[in-house]
Amino acid sequence: MTDRVLIARIGAPHGVRGEVRLFVFGEDPEALFDYPLTNEAGTRTFTVASLRPAKDHFVARLKGVDDRNAAETLTNTDLFVPRDALPPAEDEDTFYHADLIGLRAEAPDGAPLGTVTALFDFGAGDILEYAPTGGGRTRLVPFTRAAVPVVDLAAGRVVIDLPAEIEGEPQGGAEGPSSDAAPDEA
Repeated sequence: MTDRVLIARIGAPHGVRGEVRLFVFGEDPEALFDYPLTNEAGTRTFTVASLRPAKDHFVARLKGVDDRNAAETLTNTDLFVPRDALPPAEDEDTFYHADLIGLRAEAPDGAPLGTVTALFDFGAGDILEYAPTGGGRTRLVPFTRAAVPVVDLAAGRVVIDLPAEIEGEPQGGAEGPSSDAAPDEA
């Protein structure tokens, strides 16, 4: 586990008065007012002075950032919070993304699949990404109990259990669709 957790990312400036676009990774954006925020190296601290929702992000004013030039220097800066400042997980099905990154991905029979590289939320639910053991393109799987039935932080692993059609096999088996399938209609 890491001692700091990524909680937000500063985007491009918003306007000319020092406001920035802010992409929040936690469930409660208002909590940013309560946390000691730092950059990745921990060498610079940030305090959120104001926060308002926008279309797909938030617009924030950070103390000490008073004009567009100062805001531009912060573009793509990740904001971290010390783990001990965060509340404990509410239940056994709640995880911090940072705790999942780097876990071994295994098949239900224990065969190695790869390593978890990221967790995304594109709006329809969380998606877990892992890099296959043998290399190649990363794989995306729904982060649901059905597809990822085991998350064992202590053992450093997740179990991924997907139907063959999601793993890249055509539906209907190697022969293709069954002969009683309806033809495509124009």
